Amino acid sequence: MSEQIAMIGAGAWGTALAVLMAQAGKNVTLWARDAERADIMRVTRHNIRLPGAVLPDNLRITAQVPAADIYVVAVPMQHLRAALPNLPGNAPLVLCCKGLESASLLLAPEIVTERPAAMLSGPNFAHEVAAMLPAAAVLATPDAGLRAMLIAALKTDTLRLYGSADALGAALGGAAKNVIAIAAGVVMGAGLGENARAALITRGLAEISRLAAALGGKAETISGLSGLGDLLLTCTGPGSRNFSLGFSLGKGERLAEILSRRTAVTEGVTTAPALLARAAAAGVDMPITAAVAKLLAGGAGIAQTMAELMGRALKDE
Repeated sequence: MSEQIAMIGAGAWGTALAVLMAQAGKNVTLWARDAERADIMRVTRHNIRLPGAVLPDNLRITAQVPAADIYVVAVPMQHLRAALPNLPGNAPLVLCCKGLESASLLLAPEIVTERPAAMLSGPNFAHEVAAMLPAAAVLATPDAGLRAMLIAALKTDTLRLYGSADALGAALGGAAKNVIAIAAGVVMGAGLGENARAALITRGLAEISRLAAALGGKAETISGLSGLGDLLLTCTGPGSRNFSLGFSLGKGERLAEILSRRTAVTEGVTTAPALLARAAAAGVDMPITAAVAKLLAGGAGIAQTMAELMGRALKDE
């Protein structure tokens, strides 16, 4: 009998994974925090957070946290710590939260230390995964046995999972790419050109790699699916919430106005200052992250921000 899988969080990503697993014939339950919303999804077989996706008949939907063999946790990063006590037993967790906890500056695998856990990250748009288009991701945990078990339980014909022992590096790549994506959106929204975006993505990758090495992760993880792969998708795909937010900023819109129109969380907004603080504590220079954090805080305009980045002291790559 296959494992009982519980998807914790009925946002776009949690719903997409639940749809994919149910379509693959797995035993999966989707948990939504709001009972009324769960009832609506159960009746309509749709979720407004993932337009166009049909919730399969074999996908169970509930507002009560179910018992499960595997919990896939897809809540916003700032809600992860509060969600943990509600997950019964000691079943392993698969963490999908991309960001840093604002109060502690910790990544998801650093928060979950008292039960088995792995990080799931990669270049995946939720609507494409739910549509069963080909995709790949990294499932990272230093426990080789747990890694093999989770990959076997969660892989499908359209989602290829690669293993990694570097959970911290995978989590950092997934968090930091959101910040660089905001910068890439600003560049394109302001009409600064493809040359500028390509340079920004490349230098963004370099600063994320420096921080990964400083925190004990592996720089090569940042060159893989959970780093470079996710970075490319998020910095170029129009479906990226972080890129689109940056694009609107580049067009001259105010941050508060952009956020007021959104129902989904744009993780890069809270990640930027937290990532910058974590880098400062580690003695790592992250100029693009610093520029994004300053821009989001209203401390500089786009022209000034670009001038400061271009005016940095010259050095070898």
